[in-house]
Amino acid sequence: MNAVSIMMVGMWLQEPEGVNPANTKLLLIFIGILAFSMLVQACALIAVAVGAAKARKRGLEIAEELRDKVMPLITSTHEIVRDSGPKVKIITENLVETSHVVRSKAAEFDATASELNAKARAQAARVDGMVTGVLNTTSEISNTLQRAVQVPVKEFAGLMNGFKAGLDVLIGRAKGFGRGRPVEPARNRDTEW
Repeated sequence: MNAVSIMMVGMWLQEPEGVNPANTKLLLIFIGILAFSMLVQACALIAVAVGAAKARKRGLEIAEELRDKVMPLITSTHEIVRDSGPKVKIITENLVETSHVVRSKAAEFDATASELNAKARAQAARVDGMVTGVLNTTSEISNTLQRAVQVPVKEFAGLMNGFKAGLDVLIGRAKGFGRGRPVEPARNRDTEW
């Protein structure tokens, strides 16, 4: 309405003699257009208000349905969380205890494995010493047997060579015995050999 009053004041000020009938006609048309536009605007606002009211009502219905459906779920979830809280705590404590048990058993296993490894090394060293001793003893026995056999064989061979030489001398003298050949001195005989 302020716009209309400003316009009317502006028209009166424009013409010094006041409001004439032509201006009055224009003023009435302008006021009619303005009234019509305000009526359209009011109808649009009413339509928007009615639509907003319907949307609000539908939103409240949806919210109510959602609340009716979600509240039991929230309540049951709350009860599950409340009931499972101590159980989760027990499970956590069991996991911590299991972790400690596994850690201690792993330490025991490590100690046992280290002990077995040390025993295996000691046994391997002992077996190695035994095998080395057996091999050394076998080598010594072999050397002793070799010497025990070689010495008599050499002595026997020497004896046989001496016996053969003696026989050769005797046979040689026996052949020359009947022919009248003088017996050679012993020094010459040694050079024959």
